[in-house]
Amino acid sequence: MEFLGLGPGADVDIQLMDSDGRSRPLCPDGETLAGRVRVRPRRQGQSLQHNGLKVEFVGHIGEPNPHKEIFYERINTHEFVSLVKELAPPGKISQPTSFDFEFNHVEKPYESYRGQNINLRYFLRATLRRRLSDVVQELELQVLRPSSQPELDKPIRMEVGIEDCLHIEFEYDKSKYHLKDVIVGKIYFQLVRIKVRYMELDIIRRETMGSGPNAFDDHDILAKYEIMDGAPVRGESIPIRLFLGGYPLAPTMCDVNRKFSVRYFLNLVLIDEEERRYFKQQEITLWRKGDIVRRSVSHVAAPRFGAPPLSTAPASMTNVTDSCTTRSACATATPASIPTMTGSSTETTSSETDWPNNIATATDPNHAPDDTRKPIEEREREIS
Repeated sequence: MEFLGLGPGADVDIQLMDSDGRSRPLCPDGETLAGRVRVRPRRQGQSLQHNGLKVEFVGHIGEPNPHKEIFYERINTHEFVSLVKELAPPGKISQPTSFDFEFNHVEKPYESYRGQNINLRYFLRATLRRRLSDVVQELELQVLRPSSQPELDKPIRMEVGIEDCLHIEFEYDKSKYHLKDVIVGKIYFQLVRIKVRYMELDIIRRETMGSGPNAFDDHDILAKYEIMDGAPVRGESIPIRLFLGGYPLAPTMCDVNRKFSVRYFLNLVLIDEEERRYFKQQEITLWRKGDIVRRSVSHVAAPRFGAPPLSTAPASMTNVTDSCTTRSACATATPASIPTMTGSSTETTSSETDWPNNIATATDPNHAPDDTRKPIEEREREIS
């Protein structure tokens, strides 16, 4: 192919200053990008004819695998940043040649993100124009955007249960965590008349792609943390201490360029001896902590577990025999098809308050049986 003039004819490399040999160099927001593009003809002794050389800095949003038809129809690729510099006019290159470039004070409005269904990435792209086929080389960059510590960070405390069967109280020290933080909390069993054999705490990432009628959600379980193995007794208190540093987490992202959002949830799951599952989700906010965090003088830290007293009325809890732990089940789930247990809380979200209080057992999240209209307490008496 090269003998006929149809091959690339040259190797193009991009070198970024101060990259330290990283495969994805770190590029803070607002800093200048400087480097060089090196062009080396493959055939020694012969000149390489070209129609110009350019380098681009691109910020791109798109799906990780464009060959997935189900996502390709719903996610439109989008370039929210595009800067171009011409490095060389049309001419000939007979020996390895380097061309310097510089993008001054480049704004990078979002953090790099690699998800299950969508990616946000920055990259440099060098293009050597040729008559038949261009020679293109890309260098991906990693952009991190640290933020300051949130001012308002209230603890989460909730009381959930099934009337006359199960009544538990769980609490987390706060609702906003940095990516290397530790989730500290505890679970207190006030009433136990169900044979609970296992309990775990999951970290769920929810990606929302698109907007309006074309929007769709997908869930991915990033972590499973075993809290208890065995039957609890009344009055037992179980501590929670979950380190976030070992999990592939990114900051919470809301309506990025009107294309997607990323949210995180703590999912408390109980499993009884009949393999029935009881769970409650609580949204948390993740943020990236910088090297130096400045806190306002007027900031007053929220007391740990300092929530107002709980109401004495027990709330309802949902049980399902099919766990929401697979992508297929979670992707099709809606608030009406996969309910959660509800309860009184010092901090609630719209996803909790919108869901009904009395939901029956469902064996399939997409199709509920006819007897699911019975009150939840009747279903629990059958298995207790």
